[in-house]
Amino acid sequence: MTLFARKSAESGRSARYEPTELVPTVEDLEYARVHHGAPGRNAVVMTMGALHDGHATLIRAARARVGAEGFVVVTVFVNPLQFGAGEDLDRYPRTLEADLELAFEAGASVVFAPSADEVYPGGEPQVRITAGPMGERLEGASRPGHFDGMLTVVAKLLHLTSPDLAFFGQKDAQQLALIRRMARDLNFPVEIVGVETVRETDGLALSSRNRYLSAGERRTALALSGALFAARDRLAAQEALRARATSLPGAQGRAENRAEALSRLGEARAAADAHAVARAAEHGGAEAVRAAARTVLDGATRAEPPLTLDYLALVDPADFTEVADDHDGDAILAVAARVGTTRLIDNIPLTFGATK
Repeated sequence: MTLFARKSAESGRSARYEPTELVPTVEDLEYARVHHGAPGRNAVVMTMGALHDGHATLIRAARARVGAEGFVVVTVFVNPLQFGAGEDLDRYPRTLEADLELAFEAGASVVFAPSADEVYPGGEPQVRITAGPMGERLEGASRPGHFDGMLTVVAKLLHLTSPDLAFFGQKDAQQLALIRRMARDLNFPVEIVGVETVRETDGLALSSRNRYLSAGERRTALALSGALFAARDRLAAQEALRARATSLPGAQGRAENRAEALSRLGEARAAADAHAVARAAEHGGAEAVRAAARTVLDGATRAEPPLTLDYLALVDPADFTEVADDHDGDAILAVAARVGTTRLIDNIPLTFGATK
């Protein structure tokens, strides 16, 4: 085992966390887990390295849940099964020394950073987890086989780390949904915890791939979060209009009555939106929300450098199928696009019918 002592004076943490360990083998990981883990208080945060503050947020969340005496494993493994032909496996950033510092400062007990031969000692596994229909949509359609490889390594790492809790970011919403489904369908004895997306000050979702962006490409890439925020604001305005319209006398019942009630408010925006809200139907107007996001993305396709849209989808969190225009309840608006040679994803949770 290789030991890395943290600087407690700088981190402000107790000596309980020193020394922290880098374990490169399954044998070392098992030794660390058996000797330092505590039943009911073990957590894992799985990463592919190139750690940033989004990962640190996951680690801090794990530390908070298991407490000072709990055991937090951070895995750093660039999983070859997740990369398809022409994808960026070889150029994926590998920054282990910096990753160790960030992980330990955030509260990791151990960093498990195995080689591909250590994880797959017989070469690529012959038996794999299949993501099923949900894994063939959106990211799965754009990256065939990606989710099968992801679930296979997650299942293996869950077995190796034996956690009570496993933490994943909401930024990879489809991945999180599939992991939750796998844990439920295959009876993994672990709680899957989702953690809210961490964003940079300009709104761009934190990603290890952001470092590939030039200054101009980064400006264009802001359209992803800009589109999501525009959709969120459109939904909020739509819900507010609906709430105000339904509060007026005679506003109950047909959508046409709703439009008339909105017009009677005497506000320019309400009047302009009246018939659009009516067409969106009683339950919220999913198409109007999609349209608000598309407007921002369409503008970015004409930017320099341009954005190339892969998909924009408003989906049911349960199975990642597109929601109907009269959808009521939770949804996820997801977007994927390429700027230059870098492919980025982002998403935002939305709730339709919240003002009912």
